[in-house]
Amino acid sequence: MKIFHARYAAMPELIVKDVPRLLDEIRQCRTCETLIPEPNPVLRANSQSKILIIGQAPGTKVHLSGVPWNDASGKRLRDWMGISDAQFYDEALVAIVPMGFCYPGKGKSGDLPPRPECAPQWHDLLLNFLPNIECTLLIGQYAQNYYLPGTYKTLTDRVKHWRDCAPDTYVLPHPSPRNQIWLKKNIWFEQDVLPQLRETIKSVLV
Repeated sequence: MKIFHARYAAMPELIVKDVPRLLDEIRQCRTCETLIPEPNPVLRANSQSKILIIGQAPGTKVHLSGVPWNDASGKRLRDWMGISDAQFYDEALVAIVPMGFCYPGKGKSGDLPPRPECAPQWHDLLLNFLPNIECTLLIGQYAQNYYLPGTYKTLTDRVKHWRDCAPDTYVLPHPSPRNQIWLKKNIWFEQDVLPQLRETIKSVLV
């Protein structure tokens, strides 16, 4: 199941013509400057990227380091994928394009949701510069609601029906330690989904 769109494919003389220039434009984005603690867009991509990871938004640790998934969630995600840190951070292999590029700030019960401006403003444009993506990981409800609207009512239902999208796309829960209860309740995820995910990732990276 491919998620790419061509909304911007015919746009005339845009300010960018390749991934490096586009990434520079995104990293200079200040659309939400007055709505977030501090603008610091965090993402990675390369025109050769084979795997696309679409998650939520940077947390405080990633915001400070500028390195995506440089936390406990990232460690678990790499384990789920069955790849090394070196492979994960090789932009020729893995593109990391969150729903919100900047840390959104704190809410009453954790980080706020990703800012809603990022994906409509930048995603389609960036995805058109990534022609070699063979597998996309939609991590968490925000990515899934945006790219798979109306498919199933809950994240659990979507993940249970992962075969509807695989192997082009995998719908995954967020690998945050806060989701440990979900993982314990849904043992089938590690037993059924992860082995196939790792097999797909391995075949893509050969």
